[in-house]
Amino acid sequence: MIGLVHYLVFAGILFCLGLFAVLTRRNAVTVLMGIELMLNAGNVNLVAFNRFVGSGVNGQIFALFIIVLAAAEAAVALAILLNIYRTYKHITVDEIHLLRG
Repeated sequence: MIGLVHYLVFAGILFCLGLFAVLTRRNAVTVLMGIELMLNAGNVNLVAFNRFVGSGVNGQIFALFIIVLAAAEAAVALAILLNIYRTYKHITVDEIHLLRG
């Protein structure tokens, strides 16, 4: 039977993969994908704790709010990245500081 520890280990691995993508990649789209992985690891933790420890649906409601937040973050970030790409013809994170003008 799959227990709470299995879910927590899975969420920890997922979070570490997302953190690795954020810290090592220079492409902004890959950084956004890493942030999404970290948010999904938080969702797995919330739902797992809700199932094994909680008695209500609070963890699932919080996970739903995080999914909505991640969708809004992705929409705004992709719009910003498209604007940067139109201006500079690349989206490397190292050169975004040039936007100050």
